[in-house]
Amino acid sequence: MFRAELDAIDIRILRELQADGRITNVELASRAGISAPPCLRRVRRLEDTGIIEGYRAVLNGPKLGMDLTGFCMVGLKHQSEANLKSFSAATAKWPLVRQAWMVSGESDFLLHCVAENLTVFQDFVIEQLAADENVDTVRTMLTIRQVKKVGLIEI
Repeated sequence: MFRAELDAIDIRILRELQADGRITNVELASRAGISAPPCLRRVRRLEDTGIIEGYRAVLNGPKLGMDLTGFCMVGLKHQSEANLKSFSAATAKWPLVRQAWMVSGESDFLLHCVAENLTVFQDFVIEQLAADENVDTVRTMLTIRQVKKVGLIEI
């Protein structure tokens, strides 16, 4: 099931940390069924091996004035390695793009975007995204409301 060699305690630790990254080591150890020192060693091993990539605060976009979440499906003019790398690098420079994936199928990239409002999103799509020299097509989808929000990995 897992590529990494994880036991039941590691899995409990990962589940708890994904649910609450601010949990104390003492509470985490209690929930995992072990004492604090070995729990801390396990967490550090999970971090060192890259299974745990980092910790973040999950922010509420609308409360911060970011009312629009949209997705852009982007098709490139040519799918050469250089064009794919160039467009990938461009996504890192666009603050509205919060996550980006190279995908197979009808499009080449899927971009998750967050903006203050529709005007800001439209300006980004027209003036930056569609204007990129590698871009052939852009299809956008605006979200109505988020109906599910869980950790990114089922464990």
